[in-house]
Amino acid sequence: MYKKIVFLFSLFAALSTQAQLKNFTLDEAVLQQARAFRADKLSGFQWIPNTNNYVYYTDANSKMMQATSTDAKTKELVTLAEINASLGTKLKSFAGLEWIDASTFLISENGKYYTFSLVSKSGKNIQETSNAAENQTFDASKNNLAFTEDNNLYFFNKNKEKIAVTSETNKGIVSGQSISRNEFGIKGGIFWSPKSSYLAFYQKDQSEVADYPLLDINETPGKLVSIKYPMIGQKSEKPRVGIYNLATGKTVFISPKSGNVNDYLTNLSWSPDEKYVLIAELNREQNDMSLNVYEANSGNFVRTILNEKNNAWVEPEHEAFFPNSTSNNFVWFSEKDGFQNLYYYSIDGKLIQQVTANKFPVREIIGTNPTGTEIYFKATGANPTNMLVYKVTLKGKQTLITKDEGVHTVAISTNGNWFFDEYSNHTTPSKSLLYDAKLNATTLLVSKNKYDGYQIGTSEIKTIKAADGTTDLYTRLIKPSNFDATKKYPVMVYVYGGPHAQMITNTFLDGANLWMYWMAEQGYLVFTVDNRGSDNRGFAFESVIHGRLGVNEMDDQLKGVDYLKSLPYVDGNRLAVHGWSFGGFMTTSLMLRKPDTFKVGVAGGPVTDWKWYEVMYGERYMDTPAENQKGFDEASTLNYVNNLKGKLLLIHGTSDDTVVMQQNLALVKKFVEAGKQIDFFPYPMAKHNVQGKDRVHLMTKVLNYIIDNNK
Repeated sequence: MYKKIVFLFSLFAALSTQAQLKNFTLDEAVLQQARAFRADKLSGFQWIPNTNNYVYYTDANSKMMQATSTDAKTKELVTLAEINASLGTKLKSFAGLEWIDASTFLISENGKYYTFSLVSKSGKNIQETSNAAENQTFDASKNNLAFTEDNNLYFFNKNKEKIAVTSETNKGIVSGQSISRNEFGIKGGIFWSPKSSYLAFYQKDQSEVADYPLLDINETPGKLVSIKYPMIGQKSEKPRVGIYNLATGKTVFISPKSGNVNDYLTNLSWSPDEKYVLIAELNREQNDMSLNVYEANSGNFVRTILNEKNNAWVEPEHEAFFPNSTSNNFVWFSEKDGFQNLYYYSIDGKLIQQVTANKFPVREIIGTNPTGTEIYFKATGANPTNMLVYKVTLKGKQTLITKDEGVHTVAISTNGNWFFDEYSNHTTPSKSLLYDAKLNATTLLVSKNKYDGYQIGTSEIKTIKAADGTTDLYTRLIKPSNFDATKKYPVMVYVYGGPHAQMITNTFLDGANLWMYWMAEQGYLVFTVDNRGSDNRGFAFESVIHGRLGVNEMDDQLKGVDYLKSLPYVDGNRLAVHGWSFGGFMTTSLMLRKPDTFKVGVAGGPVTDWKWYEVMYGERYMDTPAENQKGFDEASTLNYVNNLKGKLLLIHGTSDDTVVMQQNLALVKKFVEAGKQIDFFPYPMAKHNVQGKDRVHLMTKVLNYIIDNNK
């Protein structure tokens, strides 16, 4: 009798605990993953220059705290209220703060820039730009501020005098802005030399690039807004690099050495002595790249340091990195051995040393020691779902800094004595560590699990074989919290599948969006596979897509479907697929080219025919229709509309300037002509990604469509 009472009490306690767990709403799942459910971290962590001290923010980011590495002593440095009182500002956060020295930092508000001294607890305005100014970029000294207005480039000198670097009346000639649609690692168009003697900048002549119309429905009547959108095989922008000499007020221009105005000028960098500018120059076909050196003063070509060719593509994404400010020797990223590794060159063009020789990709250099003899970098390590941090000497001796598997962010003190490491993995929401020079670790903060108290399912990470029978592919399967292996579950496959993206990572939710866990709680399994062509697996893995986008990717996705159908708890007749952008292309391709696989599909912002995509990305992977018409015909979803069997919802932002709406409307037109019924939903004035509260509407639309039609 006693045992029976204990059993009943235990059962009651378990049921009570279960009943007390909260269900998160779809609104919360969409909007609160990086807010209410965000792991605890040392917010705003930064090293104070040339010290062993660091700062972070507390009290809703209103207080700056200082801590000392050696003894972990903490004190309050300054509050936003004190800064606002001194500067007359209304700052709501420390966002964008940059340290100038150990006691002074730069902070900005609405185009006004201030320095603030922690010693005097006072500050002053040093520069101010108008509302028309964009791309504001300070030099290293924080005296000169470059910026663009419309299509021209200007800067304020330390006396706050506005100086025009360009004065083009032709609006098609644009200076100081990012070029090549942010491909090739390009993130901006303004490059101060190390000692501020010169100002280099990108310039693009897009006069002959076609205007593409977007409809602004907020005007009465509606108004067409034209953007420049160079489509595959058509006229593209013509790049130059300008170098403005502050002493003479003169500018020299560098055009592609090949003489082909359609070639790309990428990854610009300055030599530490300011004598040279290095530019990676790539032919329009993107299979022949030269790293060229030019004289800063004259713009004259000096030499080609290296050349790389590949029948698929060559894609420079990182500028030359100079580890020592007193030497023109530099480090270059290259995939020429199949994985992105580091190579040490002299400015004269001599390969001094291959610094890394890993069978996994180096992703980013994050710094050096003070003498420039060691480089710190991010790389996946052997497990491609990780992102680890290593150090390596210029002679190639490599050491792993981060000791735990997961995805790490590391900041190195300017004196090179300390490493701040913040990471998460499958079982760790977030953990903050401090490593000393001998890599002994001290734990600073361990986040609690913000999902405690909520009904949330589990995620399983496994591998399956790709369609080639040999390559391992990573999979993620999310199950509901009340998963019952004796039941049959419908599945939603979430797909991206394209280059430069990885859906499955060794982070706390394994790279998944929280809404996927919400979907699981509705009685679904949510499955993803990173097919060949996706990121962080090396050149051979990625480049199988060349010229035939969608083919190998779909074959690998079908291997994922085979795996799902092998599981006894999967209902193989109730499979749905959803993806956005390249994932939208994959979704429509799977629904039309593999029509017996999925019962329901929802494709957002899909490329439907690659001839309507932009030059820089599209020609890398597909060449041009003149060179590869068979590949374009094979990939075009417009050619398969008659195959549709399942329910299909197409979604597009009407102001999408990445995948233009012509892509989706052309597919809808083909369905109409074929007498096929599909569903279409526009998001008026939305760009490529539907953001904010509208995203709740979007995900409600997507997931309800799947639930309602996958019965």
